[in-house]
Amino acid sequence: MRILAVDGALARASAAVWADGQVLARAAVDGARGQPTVLPGLAQQVLREAGVAATGLDAVAAVVGPGGFTGLRAALALAQGLALALGCPAIGVTSGEALAAGLPAARRATRPVWTAIDSRRGRVLLECFAPGADAALGPPVSLALEDLPDCDAPPLLAGDAAELVQAALAARGVAAELSGHTLPDAADVAAVAALRLAGRLPPLAALPLYVEPPAVRMPGQG
Repeated sequence: MRILAVDGALARASAAVWADGQVLARAAVDGARGQPTVLPGLAQQVLREAGVAATGLDAVAAVVGPGGFTGLRAALALAQGLALALGCPAIGVTSGEALAAGLPAARRATRPVWTAIDSRRGRVLLECFAPGADAALGPPVSLALEDLPDCDAPPLLAGDAAELVQAALAARGVAAELSGHTLPDAADVAAVAALRLAGRLPPLAALPLYVEPPAVRMPGQG
């Protein structure tokens, strides 16, 4: 099973080629802007470094969100275009799934994982995972920090809003732990996509997932 994964959801553009449980090549460029320009070149680079022809791919994967409007659409357009041209599936992965997959299995096994993304509107976009689980307990939700859910055990936190969530939970007396993992990576996107392709996670289309209305307007919307 060979998968090309791309991501531009947050402040990083990344691409990776994954095959049978191993990352053959990965590349990333950090930065909040430039994903539409950077991602096609990264995809070409990792395919070349992995020695994999695009025609040999079994699927193309991309993060569907939550995340930034432009970066998400750039990665998804690339994934959908390649998948259509190659006649293979385009697989969606949430930001939270990718972030959780990037944590060491031993750290995830015994405690819940919360992934939190800063909406830049005074709220966080939260996905929650039971100990050791690959699938979230529900879809991403947008919450004010004072409305974070109760937790039976201190969660392990990932995402660019992890510190905000840690502080809010500390005010309740909950000692959540920072994982230090703040941005998704295409290598982890590919690993989640492989679970989805194998039927171990529910299907998810490679279409934008916006938990909140986009902060930008499309032409003709005023």
